[in-house]
Amino acid sequence: MSRRNSQVKHFSIDWKKVGRRVRELRGFDLTQAKFAERVGVSQGYLSTIEQGEGEVGAQVLLAISREFGKSIEWLLTGED
Repeated sequence: MSRRNSQVKHFSIDWKKVGRRVRELRGFDLTQAKFAERVGVSQGYLSTIEQGEGEVGAQVLLAISREFGKSIEWLLTGED
């Protein structure tokens, strides 16, 4: 492995901010139950995500990204 390839940029993910972005994406017209159904999770798990109480798996992030047309990068960092 070359030296250049071994230099990975490290950053931490603020799961509370991810939860806020998911809540923003859900908006006011969509209930947690309907949003959760559309991405294949329970309403309780979506509530946990929105409150930033733990990490969100790649499969769920991908489902949200595909269903609502936002990049995974935006969900994780707020940047497109």
